[in-house]
Amino acid sequence: MGHALCICSRGTLTIDHKRYLFIHKLGEGLLLESHLGRVASKWERHPPPFPCTSPQGIPLDPSSMGDDLGPSLTPLAHSGFSFVDLVEGLHDGQFYALKRILCHEQQDQEEAQREADMHRLFHHPNILRLVAYCLRERGTKHEAWLLLPFFKRGTLWNEIEKLKDKGNFLTEEQIIRLLLGICRGLEAIHAKGYAHRDLKPTNILLGNEGQPVLMDLGSMNQACIHVEGSRQALALQDWAAQRCTISYRAPELFSVQSHCVIDERTDVWSLGCVLYAMMFGEGPYDMVFQKGDSVALAVQNQLSIPQSPRYSSALRQLLTSMMTVDPQQRPHIPLLLSQLEVLQPPARDEHTTHI
Repeated sequence: MGHALCICSRGTLTIDHKRYLFIHKLGEGLLLESHLGRVASKWERHPPPFPCTSPQGIPLDPSSMGDDLGPSLTPLAHSGFSFVDLVEGLHDGQFYALKRILCHEQQDQEEAQREADMHRLFHHPNILRLVAYCLRERGTKHEAWLLLPFFKRGTLWNEIEKLKDKGNFLTEEQIIRLLLGICRGLEAIHAKGYAHRDLKPTNILLGNEGQPVLMDLGSMNQACIHVEGSRQALALQDWAAQRCTISYRAPELFSVQSHCVIDERTDVWSLGCVLYAMMFGEGPYDMVFQKGDSVALAVQNQLSIPQSPRYSSALRQLLTSMMTVDPQQRPHIPLLLSQLEVLQPPARDEHTTHI
């Protein structure tokens, strides 16, 4: 059941014997159909008009549908709501984001518990830490509560949008520093035998000094998957349609072959899409999605990278290598890290990534 939780008085709650004061809602997740693969396919053909907004008026786009300014407002792949509240610890005066997942079924509880377990695997500056977790009964249903640090700067997507609104873009120096931090986080995930599977700008928080922090670990699974047969291939393809954001999903996950190996380099493709968004203000397949064209077809062709005097040929080459359609030709994270370390300017702090 997790740690004990109780509502002590109006506006306060207790988790792990510590009291927290409710401040306000940060946002609300989207109620999704249980078979999101069919929904995603339908959205490819008939996308909703963008920009659209959440119930709180927060702008949503194809890469952040269901995401919020605070940590982890990601739509659940099964039917259900997630909410994020801002709370203040009365014991330390710090702000936290409280993610509440409404669990309709036992499977929902298991998936929420698994997300908490994934967080607990890591103690890394570029991966979001879990402060506390508990399961609370609500009549015949339950709510899973994940207490997470609050990042007032929001996500990388917020930063990209803010600059774009002013006609600006991240500099190459800023991009390289961000990539180093993101890659270090991914390296830690891959080293434990997992892959993130849903890397995108809305799943990368920015700390006070601009350091990137990976969040939303609910889609993480085994890094290396040996597919042996059409049934397993279809099951994995269905899972990816539910769990991996369509415009950041690797080509090999759209049409999984009956006998193949899917590995952690799906994250490298997604990282390439994130790099493209940092360079050009939107993901490479966001407009494909918005126009109602097929992302599944678009990702099968080598990406054409716009010319820009803002960025070096070395950075463009790095992007090209990440966006290689054949996963076996895509680099692993350690190789990308070594290339980035050559490109990075003199660092103020060897282990800190700032923007």
